[in-house]
Amino acid sequence: QVELVESGGGLVQPGGSLRLSCAASGSIFSLMTMGWYRQAPGKQRELVSSITSGGSTNYADSVKGRFTISRENAKRMVYLQMNSLKTEDTAVYYCNLYGRLLSRPYDYWGQGTQVTVSS
Repeated sequence: QVELVESGGGLVQPGGSLRLSCAASGSIFSLMTMGWYRQAPGKQRELVSSITSGGSTNYADSVKGRFTISRENAKRMVYLQMNSLKTEDTAVYYCNLYGRLLSRPYDYWGQGTQVTVSS
């Protein structure tokens, strides 16, 4: 069983920064891809960024150059550093663990953390 708990959301002015954290339980963390998704009101959930077990990263075009994803396997943590925030970054941000191990699929989600960018 895997549990993901996000933290670090809040209210920030445009141009500001926030760092989201996701704490994971379970021994499979280091073997799995971790992702950050977001869902704004009235919109579909979208991938913001992901990082594989080997450290390869992927970013949505809308956040490239502003957001940075990282992970600490020893601590079972994944982070999303968000800089130069824009009002359109306002959304609930979700942590996701995804992958396969011994043919078993894993796909777990956190409860989400609200990020509001507003002046």
